[in-house]
Amino acid sequence: MAYKITDECTTCGSCKDCCPAEAIKEGQEKFSIDPDACIDCGSCVDACPVGAIKEA
Repeated sequence: MAYKITDECTTCGSCKDCCPAEAIKEGQEKFSIDPDACIDCGSCVDACPVGAIKEA
């Protein structure tokens, strides 16, 4: 199951920097995860300082 980034995202970029699949892209107001590229490793969840990443 892929992950999603909630509205709590502060656009710090921590998740994008740690994603081994490069599935996270910067959006207008928050980052987003491409569910087709996500490999479900969970590294973004651990990297997010505000807990804005949840299972989709």
